[in-house]
Order: sequence, then structure tokens, then C-alpha cells
Amino acid sequence: MNKLVTTLAFSVTVLLLSACSDSEVGDVSLGVFTTKDIKIDSLTDPIVSGVTCHIASIEANLDLADPSDSSISCRQTGNISAEMIAKIDKSASGEVVFKKSKSIFFKNMKVRRIFDPRSQTLMYVSYSTKETTGSYKHSLSTVPLWGTGAYTKFDTPAH
Repeated sequence: MNKLVTTLAFSVTVLLLSACSDSEVGDVSLGVFTTKDIKIDSLTDPIVSGVTCHIASIEANLDLADPSDSSISCRQTGNISAEMIAKIDKSASGEVVFKKSKSIFFKNMKVRRIFDPRSQTLMYVSYSTKETTGSYKHSLSTVPLWGTGAYTKFDTPAH
């Protein structure tokens, strides 16, 4: 019994601390009779600093539910240079630029940046996965490089 109380106390502490975030810019209550809220985080791309993404997701402070749905919206909010684009991973799978724990059950929300050279567009895919089972929900936002110092015209044939 003592072990159960300790485990529950630890779990509640972890959940409460995970609700505290430096990147949180919004918190919308879903009602008086629920502990669930819509949390909105603002994240700046660590390499392409002229891009800011806003991610909205459901979080429950005192609930062991597994909320996976989220939405993402990314926009150009500053300069995007050719030097920044030169530093990013240009593979088809891109690279994880943000990661946040979503529950005590090893579920993470990740944002991956993928570059589409043909359309000169940065794609940001947010997805939630339970590392052990691989169940996914996802959302996509794009930031075109048109009009930035990073835009270059490619004469590549169609796929």
C-alpha cells in the first residue's frame, strides 16, 4: 500500500511539473467539470530561427488519459537565410526539432522538419507516439522559402 501511495504521489508530481512550460503562450480551459485544457506552445526552430511554430494540444493535469491529438501552425516570423538552410538535415525523413513528453507512459509529441527542395518549402510535421506501440496521430504545416534570402530556383525535372 505504501508503495502505491508513493507511486501515485510521484506520478501526480510529474504530471504537474510537465504542465509548467517556458514555451507555453496559451491555456484554454475546457470547462469547470474537467481537468483538461488546451495548451498552446510557441517554439522557434533552433536552426531556422526565422520560423516559429505554435502547437495546440489537450493536456490533463490530474488525469492518466492519453491525449494524442494536436495541431501545428508554423510561420515565417523573421529572416530565413541560405546559411540556415545549408545547416539543416535534407534527408527525406528530416530531423526532430522539438520533443515534449506527453504522459508518464512514454508518449512523446515530436516536431520534425523536412525540406522539400523542389518547392523550396520547409515542412513541419507534429506527431505523437507511444514509443513502445507506435500509434501515431499527426498534423502538418509548411513554410515556403519564396521571398526569403534562402530561396533558390532549381531546374529539376518533375518526379
